[in-house]
Amino acid sequence: MSSKQHLRKAYVWACLAAVVFVIISLLIRSEGISGFDSSVISEVQGWESNGLTSVMKTFSWLGSTSVVIVIALLILLFLAFILGHRMELLFLIASLGGASLLNRVLKITFQRERPNLHRLAEELGYSFPSGHSMAAFALYGALTYLLWKHVKSGRGRALLVTIGAIIVFSIGISRVYLGVHYPSDIVGGYLASGVWLGLMIEVFRIITYRYKSH
Repeated sequence: MSSKQHLRKAYVWACLAAVVFVIISLLIRSEGISGFDSSVISEVQGWESNGLTSVMKTFSWLGSTSVVIVIALLILLFLAFILGHRMELLFLIASLGGASLLNRVLKITFQRERPNLHRLAEELGYSFPSGHSMAAFALYGALTYLLWKHVKSGRGRALLVTIGAIIVFSIGISRVYLGVHYPSDIVGGYLASGVWLGLMIEVFRIITYRYKSH
């Protein structure tokens, strides 16, 4: 295997994401990231307007548990009954379910309180890592990966990744804008979900390869 092919492996990126997540968590513990959080919050909340608030609430809604569950169920039904893709079905369930469980474990572990600044929405529970960010990354990341295999053109794949990235980023930034998360919560959520999704992609690849070999 060439070094270029090796770097394309999802587990490599998952390991890198894990390392960065650990660094961010240590900075949060030592309050070494407070300057970054404060400057980003000040910038993002400085954009406030009635129109933008409505847009941000919409993106936040797209990352909410109820919406993620509905979208996931629709995708699951499509995979199971229309395409008959059982392996993809299990991959999506494992990616979303595992990310949700991991988020709960991490929140209990770190017990970081939410920012007590200018809030445009209310949210309960601990702050780090962001559940919306983890759910969005897991759902739209997994969906992008599954669709990638069916899109053959380079432009089509670039468009697919761009749309997925915009949705995930917008959901994350909306949580900062609404005052319910620190920016480091969002970054941590992306990284934690990226670790899990990367591992699930590799497991999916291995199982699919072995299934096709028999």
